[in-house]
Amino acid sequence: MIYLKNMLSKVKRYKLVIAFAFLGLISFKATDTYFEISKNMDLFSSVFKEINTYYVDEIDAGKLTKKAIDEMLNTLDPYTNYISEAEAEDFRFQMTGQYGGVGAQIGMKGDYVVITDPYEGYPAQKEGLLPGDIIVEIEGKSSKGKSTSEVSKLLKGQAGTKVNITIKRNDVEIKKSILREEIKVKNVPYYGMVNSETGIIKLTGFTNDAGKEVRDALLELKKNNNLKNVILDVRGNPGGLLHEAVNIVNIFIPQGQEVVFTKGKVKEWEKSYRTLNPSTDENIPLIVLTNHGSASASEIVSGSIQDLDRGIVIGQKTFGKGLVQSTRPLNYNAQIKITTAKYYTPSGRCIQALDYSHRNEDGSVGSVADSLKKAFKTKIGRKVLDGGGVDPDIKVEQKPLSKIAESLIYKQLIFDFATQFRNKNSSIGDAKSFKLKESDFADFKAFIANKDYAYNTATETALLEVKKNAEEEKYFEAIKTQFEAMKQSVNHDKAADIEKNKDEIIELLEEEIVRRYFYQKGRIEAGFDNDQDVQEALKLFADKQRYNQILTTVR
Repeated sequence: MIYLKNMLSKVKRYKLVIAFAFLGLISFKATDTYFEISKNMDLFSSVFKEINTYYVDEIDAGKLTKKAIDEMLNTLDPYTNYISEAEAEDFRFQMTGQYGGVGAQIGMKGDYVVITDPYEGYPAQKEGLLPGDIIVEIEGKSSKGKSTSEVSKLLKGQAGTKVNITIKRNDVEIKKSILREEIKVKNVPYYGMVNSETGIIKLTGFTNDAGKEVRDALLELKKNNNLKNVILDVRGNPGGLLHEAVNIVNIFIPQGQEVVFTKGKVKEWEKSYRTLNPSTDENIPLIVLTNHGSASASEIVSGSIQDLDRGIVIGQKTFGKGLVQSTRPLNYNAQIKITTAKYYTPSGRCIQALDYSHRNEDGSVGSVADSLKKAFKTKIGRKVLDGGGVDPDIKVEQKPLSKIAESLIYKQLIFDFATQFRNKNSSIGDAKSFKLKESDFADFKAFIANKDYAYNTATETALLEVKKNAEEEKYFEAIKTQFEAMKQSVNHDKAADIEKNKDEIIELLEEEIVRRYFYQKGRIEAGFDNDQDVQEALKLFADKQRYNQILTTVR
């Protein structure tokens, strides 16, 4: 018995020694970390001081410091950003969708900025500004050579103040005095019926009230139509506020369901996000449209709807941004947005595609290897994978634009013809039924006849690559005759390409022309018939057996 007591006493002493050693190791590591931070901060301060004192020219301290901070953060990930006091307003707009201004999208055309899309119901549209209007002066000063960001800052300002601009339309200058308003860019720019039974809700952002906008849209569609199916379109939506993603899922999922949880270095910040309210509709057949531009909060929505077997995802694989950012205040009204966690959908998967913690030697970032991706199960047991975005249940291969269509868009000739068409025609009827006449297409061909829209076909590009390689390897002279013959045979006829791709070009023209009269809503409606994802959704809704089978078959 005494022997056992002595043994137990020794064990307790050993445990204490090990515990103290472990605590000492932690203390040593913490001290070592703090020393490294202190040392490097001191080094940075010394370098800055020496440059400021001895550099041959005067330095801009603020500019130099911001550059140093930005370069430091660039070694982490693209979402960890320093926000200076001067950039605070732009950051506020990203979070809230609100700013003081005239309410219009703008773009570059030559040396000037042009109106590309006035927001319906806001000052620019109410004052009669049209897509294609060239902004030549702001407050009496020429805007020639100014960038879109420079012009945007001049157009923005406190609500209730005026901005005086001069636009050029049809070579005629028109002066406008526009009263700025508080602009709230809608998260849902469009909702409506695709056919007699199927409604669509286009979601383009996740700023404040995104959930309310989607819910209100659904209720309006149910109130005014024989709504039997819903398409939620998050294609091209880069994300935003996480809690708004939860609110949107809550529309279709009952109260108390976990939608997403986060994990990070600071354990106290880890959190599970659950639906807080009763659902709006748990039973209506639901399809979510995604593409590679669907990121972050869009992936929470599509991923959780998929994980909970509440609806079917159609389209293309999403972007793969499974990182969560938090904003921290800094001195002098600056802020820093830091990636603090990764988020996980209900099945437990993280859909982050790029591994920023393990960069290649050249600094590039690789995707998560397929061999490292893990399988997870949806609520009923369907297999889903982590590490690379949300894979749709039904993949739709997108038909790429022809080279000639790409050139016509890039050279802004589709845009310019639509502007000319709008100036000649005061109305076109309704957006869904508008079709370009043969005479209109003939006008378009005449319009571009003397315009530059040079391009290379894929075959021509490959042929030029052959020539380049042959020249480098000193073989070209031997194949020059054959090369010239091949070049002549594949040399494209632009007029023939216009006719060959006529249907595609007409679709682009119709959508752009409709936007001149009915803004974003019109363009969306005009594209339904040619939208491969929407048509695939309609086909699936019409086949209820297949719809139910996808959601109930374990794979």
